Amino acid sequence: MRTESGQSSDLGFHGAEAIHEALQARKVEPLPSVRTIHRILERRGALDGQRRLRRPAPPPGWHLPEVASKRRELDSFDVVEGLVIKGGPHVEVLNGVSLHGGLAASWPVEASVTAKLGVESLIEHWRAFGLPGYAQFDNDTIFQGTHAHPDVIGRVSRLCLGLGVVPVFVVPRALGFQSMVESYNGMWQAKVRARFQHGSLLDLQGHSQRYVIALRRHRADRIESAPRRRAFPRSWRFDLQSRPRGRIVYVRRTGATGTVEVLGRAFEVDPHWLNRLVRAEVDLDEDKIRIYRLRRREPKDQPLLKELHHHIKRGRSLG
Repeated sequence: MRTESGQSSDLGFHGAEAIHEALQARKVEPLPSVRTIHRILERRGALDGQRRLRRPAPPPGWHLPEVASKRRELDSFDVVEGLVIKGGPHVEVLNGVSLHGGLAASWPVEASVTAKLGVESLIEHWRAFGLPGYAQFDNDTIFQGTHAHPDVIGRVSRLCLGLGVVPVFVVPRALGFQSMVESYNGMWQAKVRARFQHGSLLDLQGHSQRYVIALRRHRADRIESAPRRRAFPRSWRFDLQSRPRGRIVYVRRTGATGTVEVLGRAFEVDPHWLNRLVRAEVDLDEDKIRIYRLRRREPKDQPLLKELHHHIKRGRSLG
């Protein structure tokens, strides 16, 4: 009936509904339902449409091989803006959470989160719980430094580099890379900000601290099983004058001509790798930028696309 309808029908319809109508016109008894006919066609592989192939999601932290293999922990940080206490000040909160352990932290403050506050908060958090291998941020100037000049390495990046933590800046408006901390942002707003009536900033900070402590207790087993964190160095001092050393990672998307923007500059990558993800690693010790290809379908296949020489002049890198 399907073959006959496809060849001789005026409309050319030959799906389950068309077959049902044709059988009904011939007064076939018993008459199978449309759903039954569809199941028969599906079982025999006689459907024209193809089901969407759903590929498995890449592992958490797939863009960083050491993180994906659980050899290193990654802490993600983000700022929630536009919060208001009724009859009180405007509030912003700096949130952080680790990828594998789910170790959370929150710092609600009046007005705006600044780079200085970010540095102080990260030092406080890492002194208490140890250093991760990587710290991940979006491209806010609070974390990355000013965008007005090229080759800027901001305070937060310098803090990470000084402690041997690799700062990572993810591609703007891309899904997945900051999902862990974005999920925690939503939890914090639902469980702290929206659940209680806050009479003051101090009241909000108290509710936030109790929630964070309870969440850490709830996730104790997960935190314990996460990759080991390094101890915070006792004699360390934050130095803004010395030349930064180590690596900075930028997850970016190439443009229509195969170029990528890193450190406020455009670098040619590959004319055949257009509008695609790459990981650019800035090696400050060797004055190199190594750019690797990234594909969600093949998360473990990250070949080197290009290696560039780039020197950041001393005295122009603080933002």
